[in-house]
Amino acid sequence: MQSRVLLSFRNGILPLTLAAIAFAGAQAQDLKSFEQRITTKVLPNGLTLIICERHDAPVFRYTTFVDAGDVNDPSGESGLAHMFEHLAFKGTSQIGTTDYPDEKVALEKVEAANNAYEAEYLKAVGRDPAKLAELKKAFLDAQAEAHKYVIPNQFTDVAERNGAEGLNAETGMDNTMFFWSMPENRLELWAWLESGRLSDTVPREFYKERDVVVEERRMRTDSNPIGRLVEQFLATAYVAHNYGRSAIGWPSEVSQIDATEAMAFHKKYYIGSNIVVAVVGDVKAAEVMPMLEKYFSKVPGGPKPEEMTTIEPKQFAEKTVTIREQTQPFYLEGYHRPDYHDPDDAV
Repeated sequence: MQSRVLLSFRNGILPLTLAAIAFAGAQAQDLKSFEQRITTKVLPNGLTLIICERHDAPVFRYTTFVDAGDVNDPSGESGLAHMFEHLAFKGTSQIGTTDYPDEKVALEKVEAANNAYEAEYLKAVGRDPAKLAELKKAFLDAQAEAHKYVIPNQFTDVAERNGAEGLNAETGMDNTMFFWSMPENRLELWAWLESGRLSDTVPREFYKERDVVVEERRMRTDSNPIGRLVEQFLATAYVAHNYGRSAIGWPSEVSQIDATEAMAFHKKYYIGSNIVVAVVGDVKAAEVMPMLEKYFSKVPGGPKPEEMTTIEPKQFAEKTVTIREQTQPFYLEGYHRPDYHDPDDAV
């Protein structure tokens, strides 16, 4: 009986082996075919363009990958990287405004008014309530004056009127990404829009969006038991590395970041050598690459920002954090692991 079972098992080995070989062969062919459809070019400014031809439908989808996320927020300015997820949809000097030269002057007045207000607000002693109220009014008035030049949501409206679907962005710990899908005959319009917001960023309605981010924090973290637990979990897990900081930003920091700090962050990280733009869909690389080069060459060049050198110290004992809530129980457990460069990454 035992030999029959073994025989039956062995009889099944050959078909399975042949199927596995056939599958592996098909995968190899698939991979080779896929590689043949990929065109990569690094522009003189360091920006990498990747095109994958896929002619199944007359559409394309793209992702812009910026190698900067929450972990790159400067000390005391948590939430700064996330602000660009919001600012990226506010337009440029060419879209979203009725008169950019005048708007630029108005935005400079907004920044000056904000600086004056915050200088008084942050005084540890001797804060003058009457002066503070006066400065806050001046700040709000300056914002209202700048808003007169704004065409609300014009960037998004132009994209969606031309067929953009799934228009969105996300900020991670280590990167920021922008993406949507569009009809293939709108590729040049997309290139103009996307290269524009990378190279011609305007801190339009910055303080309005800062308030939106503060409210987002209240919803996702302060008013969410799981959000509070995850934030405290990470803060407990890390003692040195920026992974332990609040991703969306600590309340006292995100509420005080300003447009000047934001533009300094943009100047450092939104450069060609720190950006990859990938397009997949019904496009021919030989035909569209020159056009993409023309637009994306406008992105400023420069050396790639230095990598973070902070190494998290070894953890010597178990750490726990407990939050008492009037809610259902929720349990979270985590372990430190090496990064993807480490030989033990796969393990």
